[in-house]
Amino acid sequence: MLKKWLYIVPLSIFCLSCSNEETGYEPTPQPLDIPIIFSDNIIPPVIPNDNPQTVEGIALGKKLFFDKILSANGTQACASCHAPQNAFTDNTPTSSGIDGVFGTRNSMPLFNLAWNYNERYNWDGTALSLERQAEEPVENPIELHSNWDDVVDRLQQHPEYPELFRLAFKTSTITKELTTKAIAQFERTLISANSKFDKYTLGQANLTSQELNGLDIFLREDKGDCFHCHGSPNNPLWTDNLFHNNGLDSSFLDLGLGEVTGDPNDNGKFRSPSLRNLAFTAPYMHDGRFSTLDEVINHYSEGLQDSPTIDPLMKKIDEGGVQLTTQEKADLKAFLLSLSDPSYINNPEFQN
Repeated sequence: MLKKWLYIVPLSIFCLSCSNEETGYEPTPQPLDIPIIFSDNIIPPVIPNDNPQTVEGIALGKKLFFDKILSANGTQACASCHAPQNAFTDNTPTSSGIDGVFGTRNSMPLFNLAWNYNERYNWDGTALSLERQAEEPVENPIELHSNWDDVVDRLQQHPEYPELFRLAFKTSTITKELTTKAIAQFERTLISANSKFDKYTLGQANLTSQELNGLDIFLREDKGDCFHCHGSPNNPLWTDNLFHNNGLDSSFLDLGLGEVTGDPNDNGKFRSPSLRNLAFTAPYMHDGRFSTLDEVINHYSEGLQDSPTIDPLMKKIDEGGVQLTTQEKADLKAFLLSLSDPSYINNPEFQN
């Protein structure tokens, strides 16, 4: 009897292993479809070696992104604060979580995340990869207000998710790490590169004289001087991905990057957001204080607030800003709106 038992135990362990680890199966690779306008101008997309893009992983990530199962009470999903029709942001200054409590920062839009080449996410750069960024909202007490042990248990007991994880990652044993990997795979597919200005750059459309004047104001150091923080036509991301104090306040309730680094010289610094899709992403700034693009332009023109850490790129601080005329403001706004991509917010691949 003892010998027979010894044979049975290893066999049962082997079979248990087979049920959770797929040996003769591989997920289907699905590399990112890189737009032409991106291919010649910037470095390749950042794809972790341990999380390659696959058909099954992207599908799982999309399902998770829109599923309210990630929240403690099943009432909110990632998409609740990152809605496709708003270029994956919210339409309120800050967003409320499952308990009706509002946060202190504006929900950042999601697109072209694979080209965030310094791999620092959030307004203050706290998340050091897209996978890590997906971890925090689940346990944030004013967002999804859950905990990962409970989330994993709910997913594991779900009638569909274990099989979807097996298809995506060759195991039906669900973990936090695999969950965030799947979400990151879907988020990397959220690519926006079909604005009017993109078409102009490719020789497929013409800008109006007003839009061209706005581009000139954007690029001129003696006018808008916007390109230092937000890039130029050679940078289709339209951000430098760096952190700046752009003169919003003379003192700070939210220290931004300074809270992360502990360096007082970083107080009031926040990541420069992309200028893409501004037509869909109002309100603006890290706290959503500006409801319109006109208010944003007015801020840089005559509303700058001096402080010890204000960025040297904020010109004419003694005058409150760059002092654009009414016509120059209108031209700059016209150009900025040409960076919006209606096909992005209507892409069926990105809808629930």
